[in-house]
Amino acid sequence: MARPLVIKVTAGADAPERCNQAFTVAAAAAVSGVAVSLWLTGEASWFALPGRAAGFELAHATPLDDLLSVVLTAGQVTLCTQCAARRDIGPDDVLPGVRIAGAPTFVEEITKDDVQALVY
Repeated sequence: MARPLVIKVTAGADAPERCNQAFTVAAAAAVSGVAVSLWLTGEASWFALPGRAAGFELAHATPLDDLLSVVLTAGQVTLCTQCAARRDIGPDDVLPGVRIAGAPTFVEEITKDDVQALVY
């Protein structure tokens, strides 16, 4: 069985290729049966809001809202607590299935046995 994968994406529309890579890897892992936890931090925080992923465009890439839907269905999506607060995003603002959690939860996830972690 594949090891769980934790992906932290810090880039958003400011670095579209890096952002899309993180979502693509997360979705590919999720559809492959890998337990995936995608963390939205920094500028990627905006994608926790309804409609924001649909507005993201990158040539020759799967639409970000499709990738996010896959991860929401087959994995876990978390919005960083501090990143949410800095952007005035609350629990009632985010997409269904997105949780808001902080550094202690992130550390707990990445320090479990056999977990792989990637940062984009």
